[in-house]
Amino acid sequence: MSRWLSSSGAAGAATLLSRILGFVRESAYAAFMGTGPVADAFFLAFQIPNLFRRLLGEGALSSAFIPVFKETERREGVAAAWKVGLACTWAVLLACSVVCLALLGGVSLIVAFSSVDTDTELMFRLMRWMLPYLPLVCVAAGFIGMLNARNHFFLPALGATMLNVTMLAAVWWLAPRFGVELRDQVYALAVGVVVAGIAQAGFQVPSLLSEGFHFRWLSPWKEPAVREVARRMAPSVLGVAAFQVNTVLCQGFAYGHGREIISSFNYAVRLMELPQGVVGISLATVLLTELSSLAADRNYPEFRRTLAEGLRQLVFLTLLPLAILLTLSEPIVRLLFERGAFGPASTGQVSLMILCLSPSLLAFSLNNILARAFYALGDTQTPMRISLAAIVTNLVAAFVSVSLMPRTGLAIANSASSIFQCVFLLYALKRKQPKFDLTALVAPLRPMGLAALAAGGTAAVSLWAWDRWVGHAGLARRLGATFVPMTLAATCYFGMAMRLGLPEAADVLAVLTRRFGKARPEASPPVPPQTSG
Repeated sequence: MSRWLSSSGAAGAATLLSRILGFVRESAYAAFMGTGPVADAFFLAFQIPNLFRRLLGEGALSSAFIPVFKETERREGVAAAWKVGLACTWAVLLACSVVCLALLGGVSLIVAFSSVDTDTELMFRLMRWMLPYLPLVCVAAGFIGMLNARNHFFLPALGATMLNVTMLAAVWWLAPRFGVELRDQVYALAVGVVVAGIAQAGFQVPSLLSEGFHFRWLSPWKEPAVREVARRMAPSVLGVAAFQVNTVLCQGFAYGHGREIISSFNYAVRLMELPQGVVGISLATVLLTELSSLAADRNYPEFRRTLAEGLRQLVFLTLLPLAILLTLSEPIVRLLFERGAFGPASTGQVSLMILCLSPSLLAFSLNNILARAFYALGDTQTPMRISLAAIVTNLVAAFVSVSLMPRTGLAIANSASSIFQCVFLLYALKRKQPKFDLTALVAPLRPMGLAALAAGGTAAVSLWAWDRWVGHAGLARRLGATFVPMTLAATCYFGMAMRLGLPEAADVLAVLTRRFGKARPEASPPVPPQTSG
C-alpha cells in the first residue's frame, strides 16, 4: 500500500501543481472575460480538442496501452516494449491528424455557408483555430503512457503545467496585441492552446530519451500490438471518460438555452477537477500499472486485495474535499474568480453549480479506478456498455433538467449519470470477480462518513463565525474566509479518522511523514559479536 500510495503521491503532487496553476489560469480567464457570451464561445469551442486530451491523456490511451506494454515487456523484453510504444505513437499521430483535418474541413464549411448568430460564429471560428491542438496533445498522451509504464509518474504529470503557463502568457501578454475589443483579443487564447500542445509533447521527450526510447519511422500497420491497443482503446474511450463525453454533448444542448451557462459550468468543473486530478486520476494511473502486472501474472487474490485497498483509500481521500466543496464553495469561488469581469452575480451562479455537481466527485473518481480494473483484466466491453447507458441517462437528464432549470441542469445531469455509472460498474465487477469482497468496502464507510460530517460541520460553523465577526472584504479576509475553515475541517477529519482507527488515515500520515523526513526510525545499535566461551 505504501509503495503505490507514494507513487500516487508523486503523480498527485505534480497534478496538484498543475491544478494550482490551472486555478491561476481560470482566475485570469474570469477577470479577462467573466461569464458572458465570449467566454461561453471560447469554452465551448475548446471542448472538442480538449475532449481528446481528456480521453487520451487521462484515460483511454493509457488504460489500453499500459497493459499491452507490460505484457510485451514481460514476454519479450524492454526493447520489444519500446517498439510497441513507437508504433503506437505513429498510429496515434496519423489517426488524430486525419480526425483533425476532417473537423477542420467541417467547421470551415459551417463558417463559410451556415447562417448562425454572431456568438455561434465566434465559437466555430475559435474552434477552427484550436483544432491543431488535437494531434499534438494525443502524441503527448502517448509519451506519458510510455513513461507511466516505466513507472515514471511525477515528470509526466508535470507536463500538464505547460498548458497553464502558456495560456497565462496568452491572456496577460498576447491578448492585448490582438486588438482592443474582447471579441478580437480572445483569438490570442486560441493561439495559446496550439502553442501549449507543442510544449506538452516536447516536455516529455527528454525523459523518454533517457529511458532508451529512440525516434524513427515504424509502420504502425504491421505491428500486432497496435491493433490490440486500438481494440482495447476503442470502447474504453467511452468507458473511462463518460463524464467528459457527457460534458461536450450536454454543453452543446445547453448552449441553445441561454448564455453564461457554459462558462459558469466550466468554472465549477475546474474546481471539481482539483480533487479529481490530485486524488482520483493520480491514484487510478498508478493502480493501472499495478493491477496490469498482477493480472498478467494471474495473481487474482492479490489483484482483488490491491483493488479493494485502492478503492477504500480513494473514498477516504475524496470525502474531505467533498465536504469542503459542499460547505465552502462560495468563499472559494469568491477568492479565486471574483475580480474584473467576474462579479458577485457570477460567484453566486458558479457556487450553485458546484453544489449540484458535488455528488459526482466521489462517483467520478471511483469510476476511474473501476474502469481501469476491467482494462487490466482485458475486458473493455463491460465498461463501454455501462458508459453508453450512462451517456443515455445523462442526455435524458440534461434534456429535462436544462429545460426546467437552465442554471443548474447541466450539473444535476452530470451528477446523476456519474452515480449511475458507478453503481453498475461495481455490480459488473462483482459478477466478473465473485470473490471480490464488497463488504470490505462498505464497512469503513460509516466511520469515514462520520469524519466527513464532522469536517463539514466544522467548516460551516467556522465560516459562519468568520463572516459574522471578520467578513470577506479585501484579499486578506477572503483568504481567511477560505483557508481558516478549510484548515480546521482537515484537522478535524484526520484527527477523527485517527481516533476511529481508520488504517487509511494512518497510511496517508505515514507517507507524509516519510516524504517530509520526520519521525524516521532510529538505526538499531550494532550487536556486539559473540565470542565463544
